[in-house]
Amino acid sequence: MSRWWTESVAALGDAVPLPLAALLLLAGALLVALAWYFFPAWVPRRLPRVGRPRLPRLRLPRLRLPRLRLPRLRRPKLRLPRRRRRARPETPAVPLPAPRSPEPGPATPAGLADRLAAEGRYAEAVRERLREMVRLLVARQLVEPRPGLTVTELTAAVARVRPGVHPTLHAAGAIFSDLWYAQRPATAAHDHRMRDLAADLRRELAAEGDHR
Repeated sequence: MSRWWTESVAALGDAVPLPLAALLLLAGALLVALAWYFFPAWVPRRLPRVGRPRLPRLRLPRLRLPRLRLPRLRRPKLRLPRRRRRARPETPAVPLPAPRSPEPGPATPAGLADRLAAEGRYAEAVRERLREMVRLLVARQLVEPRPGLTVTELTAAVARVRPGVHPTLHAAGAIFSDLWYAQRPATAAHDHRMRDLAADLRRELAAEGDHR
């Protein structure tokens, strides 16, 4: 090692004079000392970057696919049938008679009621016989004829004055209500029964009048 160093110094001394070599060594030592003292001020903050060459970007056209619009399926609405409310049966109104007329006698024929019964129109015949009964009660001044008078009100009004005729009027009102408001088919038996009730009412009113 010492031999290599000696030979190197001798070769350097042959090429460069010794004073010049000493001056170079002194200058080099000075530069190293200054660099060490001022570090890192002399180091650049940003070193130049060696960048890669930028390749141009290939922009492919965007393919827009058509939108498929499917028809909307509407669910059918199920409408349940509404239940119809049954109308409450109202109390039947009594058919009002014509203006006051003389009281028919026991031998007087029913007239219009008999003709309707002969034609087979038994429901209308029953209605006409009830009108004759109301007309008889009005003629006896047992009830006042007013619109909207029901069978129940008629029976109650007459029963307060003549209690004996209440069963007859009640039976006649029941037949009239069954045919005209319950819509039951009328038969000849209904007309015969109504005729008998009219005769019973006439007879009961005449008997009570004789007792008075």
